[in-house]
Amino acid sequence: MHKIKTLNKIAHVGLEYLEQHGFSVSDDAAAPTGILVRSADMHEYDFNPELLAIARAGAGTNNIPIDKCSKSGIVVFNTPGANAEAVKELAICAILMASRDVVGGIEWVRGLAGTDGDITKMVEKSKGGFTGPEIMGKTLGVIGLGAVGSKLANAALELGMMVYGYDPFLSVEAAWKLSGSVKHAHDLDTIYRNCDYISVHVPYLPDTHHMLSDDAFAKMRDGVRIINLARGELVDDDAMLRALDSGKVAKYVTDFPNAKTVTFPNTIPLPHLGASTPESEEKCAAMAAREITDYLLNGNIKNSVNLPSVKLDRMGESRLCVIHQNKPRAINKILDLIGDKNINIAHMINKPRGEYAYTMIDTDSAVSADIVEQVAAMDFVFRVRVL
Repeated sequence: MHKIKTLNKIAHVGLEYLEQHGFSVSDDAAAPTGILVRSADMHEYDFNPELLAIARAGAGTNNIPIDKCSKSGIVVFNTPGANAEAVKELAICAILMASRDVVGGIEWVRGLAGTDGDITKMVEKSKGGFTGPEIMGKTLGVIGLGAVGSKLANAALELGMMVYGYDPFLSVEAAWKLSGSVKHAHDLDTIYRNCDYISVHVPYLPDTHHMLSDDAFAKMRDGVRIINLARGELVDDDAMLRALDSGKVAKYVTDFPNAKTVTFPNTIPLPHLGASTPESEEKCAAMAAREITDYLLNGNIKNSVNLPSVKLDRMGESRLCVIHQNKPRAINKILDLIGDKNINIAHMINKPRGEYAYTMIDTDSAVSADIVEQVAAMDFVFRVRVL
């Protein structure tokens, strides 16, 4: 029986799916073959030798040591798109909060509690201090047109905004979902020059670190309003403070507050609410459970962040699954070994992803333990198992 360990509270729908497929699920499982996680930091986690897969119930995987997992033959899954509706809705809310000083107005009104004056008259007299622009007719720039960005772009059009979208890695699937009215920005400068609002929806990678910097702000319109529900590290905090102080940025809404940003003027810090809806948590849990189940039982990989997507219909008696380096003749050596044992191959697939590759081989007869040991001993192999 596969044992699944949970490092965070996971929605019951996901746990139920795993249990229905014969898995044991608990938050204290010893020597688990799979882990379900949300935000728990795993960078110092001690991986047990039996661990085969980690499924992140969410999109971001910065809390997981991907390189370490890859070299240990551990597949890391995420759940792209499962929380897209929740984040899109919060992004719309953020755009409105960046426009109208709703937060400041609420705080001011609550501060009137216990005063002797007529609150109704005081409100009418002072409401002008909380005015802000309408979003209709304004221009929104969406950086990153994946599951969230494309939904936000389409929704903003429905709200009467003009929308520019930038994504050099736009997938065909995402392109089909995007309205034809979204203007294609060929570079970030086009977004910076033309947009009154900018919402960022890209992953945090080495080349996106501090992408919103002094240079970027200098190219933007005066009074631009910035929405960051993606990752805090995408924004250079010191540069943002300078832009807020100068008026270059009128409002900054971030879902990733820190010791610096909570003190920034004209900043609305949110407590990482992007995916915090019961619907989103259930969809993420269900998708993560399906991914880890299909891999552990069938060897199929979908939505992995460190290995290629691979699916193979079952044929034959045994299935050999090998995670290995993507190097010349690696597959040949595995196939030669199987052939030398007079085992016929019924079906197979191999796909690379960067320096790693994954091979599934269905055979007409059982794969013996000595074959597994010999494949595992090959210097380019990270993990081998038989299903």
